[in-house]
Amino acid sequence: MEASTPQDMIASSNEYLVFTLGKEEYGIDILKVQEIRGYDTVTSIANSPEFIKGVINLRGTIVPIVDLRIKFQMGSVTYNQFTVVIILNVASRVVGIVVDGVSDVITLGAEQVRPAPEFGATLNTEYIQGLGTVEERMIILTDIEKLMTSSEMMLVEAATV
Repeated sequence: MEASTPQDMIASSNEYLVFTLGKEEYGIDILKVQEIRGYDTVTSIANSPEFIKGVINLRGTIVPIVDLRIKFQMGSVTYNQFTVVIILNVASRVVGIVVDGVSDVITLGAEQVRPAPEFGATLNTEYIQGLGTVEERMIILTDIEKLMTSSEMMLVEAATV
């Protein structure tokens, strides 16, 4: 069996929810999205990393909330009426991410996707599937499951063998 390339992954699922962080647009696989909610108060958890804002009770499920703006070191974070939480289903776990706003859902063909650029050690691109282009827009396609299940996030227990 051949290894899958970013284009293969995109060919199998080519609808993305587009959200903003600062001036950049990011896309995540629409199939990972459970719902979109307005930002509300969260219960803080002591000794958690700064980017983990806390948890919310979502219809009986305790959901950790990650602020991607803090995680991606995007400067000062302000919460306003456009700030939303995207509730995701990743690795059989429900997780929320705080973003500046959600713009739309786009469909990308394989010809609209470019591989992630190589920056060497200066920039970590392991969570970037590629760059999607729609007219004049450049959308950073994020492997949200890989990001949320990374050991640094401490959100999903390591798989036991």
